[in-house]
Amino acid sequence: MSICPRCQRPLEDEEPYVCCAGVELRWRCASCHKVAEGFAFPYGLCPYCKGKLELLERGAVEDDRALEAVRKAFEIEIGGHAFYQRASREAQDPELRDLFGRLAAMEQEHMETLSRRYHAELPAAAADFQIDRAAIFAGVDRKPEDPANLFRIAIAFEQRAVDFFSREGEQAPAGSVEQELYRELAAEEREHVQLLTTEFRRWEAGKPGLL
Repeated sequence: MSICPRCQRPLEDEEPYVCCAGVELRWRCASCHKVAEGFAFPYGLCPYCKGKLELLERGAVEDDRALEAVRKAFEIEIGGHAFYQRASREAQDPELRDLFGRLAAMEQEHMETLSRRYHAELPAAAADFQIDRAAIFAGVDRKPEDPANLFRIAIAFEQRAVDFFSREGEQAPAGSVEQELYRELAAEEREHVQLLTTEFRRWEAGKPGLL
């Protein structure tokens, strides 16, 4: 098995990759001005006030564009994972609790795959994550009294992720690490949109879910 020359972790295959091990990122919130440290935060929002984070500095890396692709992937993945975890706790409908719990597990598995592939430390789970943050990212009004609102937020932010990864993949250099990553993520998020849309329609019709 091949070994990464930078961090000495095993490589899963011979495909091009970027090593994100040990990368230190510092951020300042444009709203509350507090400084946060971490590789990625859910949806790129301040962990204190939900404001927009601005990068202050980063450690030296060989490929900034590839690093940024991995970081953005984690932003969205940890945001989705935190949302599904919270939604599974807040949902009053037992079927919705079970569905969102399964989706949270799927997101966790995908983050672990990204962590292994790009040697990035898995960001800590956001225990105090609020669903309002996902609603802000998705551009959907938060309506706690409407159980279907959880579905609409989930579908909207997954579709936004599809659009973002598809656009970035088209703009990335042909054959680059980041292009392959963006294409892979766009395909996965597109599958999530289809899955959620099907589950939502079956839930509205009173039918059992397929997941």
